[in-house]
Amino acid sequence: MSQSFFKALENNPDGHLIDRHTLLGEVVYNADGLIPVIAQEHESGEVLMMAWMNAKALERTIDSGRMTYWSRSRQSFWVKGESSGNTQEVVEVRLDCDGDALLCRVRQKGGACHTGRSNCFYWKVDEKGAELSP
Repeated sequence: MSQSFFKALENNPDGHLIDRHTLLGEVVYNADGLIPVIAQEHESGEVLMMAWMNAKALERTIDSGRMTYWSRSRQSFWVKGESSGNTQEVVEVRLDCDGDALLCRVRQKGGACHTGRSNCFYWKVDEKGAELSP
């Protein structure tokens, strides 16, 4: 189904246009109906966070231009920055080659992490242990 759909697209030239709803209808969601999303700062390339979207959150994100995620713990939508003011304006949404992961390039206002840090990936882990790192 979707794997063969994305396989068939591999040799299309850059700039090839496909109807948005056709493509989004082929997105591969996990058993819970979710797809992982990486948010990346558009200008710096810094990876900010990883979260989840369902089909409706993805549609809302594209339509509104504001990152809209699915909260697994609350079982509800959340628009990034709605309560904190630390918003993510969508620059572009990219789907990977298998159709099962998203990369969203955003303009981040304020910290991306709920801790107030600029990103959620602040633990550096190596053979010596784990340390907090900017």
